[in-house]
Amino acid sequence: MNQQLAQLMRAMIQYDGGDVPRIQHFVKVHDFAATIGIAEKIDDETQFILEAAAILHDIGIHPSEKKYGNSHGKHQEELGPDEAKKVLAAVGGFTPSQTERICWLIAHHHTYNNVVEIDHRILLEADFLVNSHEDGFTQEGIITFRNNVFRSPSAIEMLNKMWNL
Repeated sequence: MNQQLAQLMRAMIQYDGGDVPRIQHFVKVHDFAATIGIAEKIDDETQFILEAAAILHDIGIHPSEKKYGNSHGKHQEELGPDEAKKVLAAVGGFTPSQTERICWLIAHHHTYNNVVEIDHRILLEADFLVNSHEDGFTQEGIITFRNNVFRSPSAIEMLNKMWNL
């Protein structure tokens, strides 16, 4: 992990301070996303954006709970980008195009149709690798999600090995 991503990780830990489950969640999603991106040999810029988005992907949860009383995925997608822009600006060093793409990924991290770009797909896969355990999905649900969403060979392999599928 480079210095800028390490600073972003620390900023997000501060942002979610006291909410250990959410901190643990985004750290795990980041690690899976980083691993999949490397295994899939994505370019350095896409890898950097993917890792930043993975760290920030659930930043809309607290605003969603405050505004709507829940953390539904669509509310996270709606409210997350503005929060992410604040954290990215505070950390500094992110270009406008990087910020735009990171925020787009946050705004679509619960959108499973029309997944075209590799960073979007890997973020969905990494988030599910974590959620499949944290949310207690059934084996049938895991297989269905894998078959409908997963496309990265390394992510499919990790999911299959995690769950002995």
